[in-house]
Amino acid sequence: MSGTPGRTAVSEHLNALPAQLAPPVELPGTVTELAEGAAAALGWAGTVLPETILLGRRVCLVAELLPDVHAERICLGQEPVTDRTTVSTWAWPELAGRVPEPAVRVVGAIAVARHWRTGLANAVPFLRYGDAAVVLPTTAVLSHDYLANCLPRARAYGVAVLAAEPDGDACGTVQVDLPGRTDRAFPEVDALYRWVCELAYEQVLESVVTSG
Repeated sequence: MSGTPGRTAVSEHLNALPAQLAPPVELPGTVTELAEGAAAALGWAGTVLPETILLGRRVCLVAELLPDVHAERICLGQEPVTDRTTVSTWAWPELAGRVPEPAVRVVGAIAVARHWRTGLANAVPFLRYGDAAVVLPTTAVLSHDYLANCLPRARAYGVAVLAAEPDGDACGTVQVDLPGRTDRAFPEVDALYRWVCELAYEQVLESVVTSG
């Protein structure tokens, strides 16, 4: 017997067996396909842009082109400006009325992830500029962890959650499990938002060229 009550020498010679590894959760489609399905299910207008790492978060932005501003920028030769340092100066008071207007409206950001914690971490920071949504595999949505921990947080933040289920096609069916916020506010138009708009503007124009 060992000197510690409740412990025996037998436990000191037992070898812990490794826990069985759960099979990895697979997404029923590509990130772009699932993001497009999520935007359609949520009724978001605009172009679903390819997944990118923005502000350290992996998301698909949904942006709506503003035709009038786009036409004006074409006439003035104002192409997208993606240099963050340059765009940061656009918020200076002395440059008011002398910098390009945003040619797109950021509708929201969609994070496609295998686990809700990763999805929320990627989506939440973009709520200050638009809506945010997370797409998860159906297996993740049916878990107790999701019900007990994800849903309360998603409701508190106002993030929409969608479940992606395989349907035998190339991409799965995406359905809304938790609607996002309904009291949309105007985005905070700061230097960071302007930079995000310029990045989205460039991607929108690239998608038009590619599709054309």
